[in-house]
Amino acid sequence: MNALTQQFVTAFRNHPAGVALVTADAGDGPVAMTATSVCSVDADPPTVAFSASTRSSSTPTLLRAETIVVHLLSSRQLDLAQLGATSGVDRFADTSLWRRLPTGEPLFTAAAAWIRGRITGTLPAAGGTLFMVEGEEIGGRHTEPDAAAEPPLVYHSRAWHSLGTASQIAV
Repeated sequence: MNALTQQFVTAFRNHPAGVALVTADAGDGPVAMTATSVCSVDADPPTVAFSASTRSSSTPTLLRAETIVVHLLSSRQLDLAQLGATSGVDRFADTSLWRRLPTGEPLFTAAAAWIRGRITGTLPAAGGTLFMVEGEEIGGRHTEPDAAAEPPLVYHSRAWHSLGTASQIAV
């Protein structure tokens, strides 16, 4: 690894990220992958973006899918984040964890919030693909205005973290 690449990797290792699980089914079985690259692009229309590595076994299915579900995870869903990040396992073996939406996409029901959306664009970039997704349906406990927030799940410096009031900085 050259010096610039090493500096880049180190910089992002020290940059915290929220954790999501992305699922899809392009007709040949469901796939799921953990993503820390999910970001909000706009609220109207609701649009999110994320990247997927060419090394991920889920990427070919994501590229063929028309719709996906982005699950936003709280620290209570660490098990789902680990499931999506583990290679070589059947992520859908435990049928008590997920169901299909009426539109066919796989949904992990414990997610704090989820966004079912249509892929509106992809952009190949180096060793991955950037996906743009326009939300068509949003659900989960964290989507109601008066919902009690669960501590978010954060990935930082190769470890999982939960944010709480102790980590809040008073301004």
